[in-house]
Amino acid sequence: HASVSWPLRLKGSFHTDLTGAQNVRFTARVYGIDTDALVDYVEDFAQLGDFMNMPLRSYSSGMRARLAFGMSMGISFDWYLVDEITAVGDSAFKKKSLAVFKNRLQDAGLLMVSHSTRTILSYCTSGLVLENGKARFFEDVREAVRVHEANMAA
Repeated sequence: HASVSWPLRLKGSFHTDLTGAQNVRFTARVYGIDTDALVDYVEDFAQLGDFMNMPLRSYSSGMRARLAFGMSMGISFDWYLVDEITAVGDSAFKKKSLAVFKNRLQDAGLLMVSHSTRTILSYCTSGLVLENGKARFFEDVREAVRVHEANMAA
């Protein structure tokens, strides 16, 4: 059995009346992991300071994104589902986020959807192209990109 992440995206699925820490604890309980360890990880990673103990309704979209990505990286999954990966925050935070994500992928698989050919080529080795309601698998991601681009040009 493999563990699969929730779809990684910028907003996350949070309860806005709960604090950041309460949302993290809830997620930890759902996944059966140590709540304190996950809160500590997310506090360190997301760098939200006192906002971790404030309701999410007081967060900016960037703060929510940092919390969501921190939670996603705080749990080790066998597979990560990614829909349009985008790093948020200042350049140092973006660099840290991408480094942690690439590190996670050393021991995990990735199922990614993206409109960015560059991103797909950077993260993927194989590809799946949807054509006329049917999926075609390609061992070589470059071939998948070529077929997809040809379909879009037709």
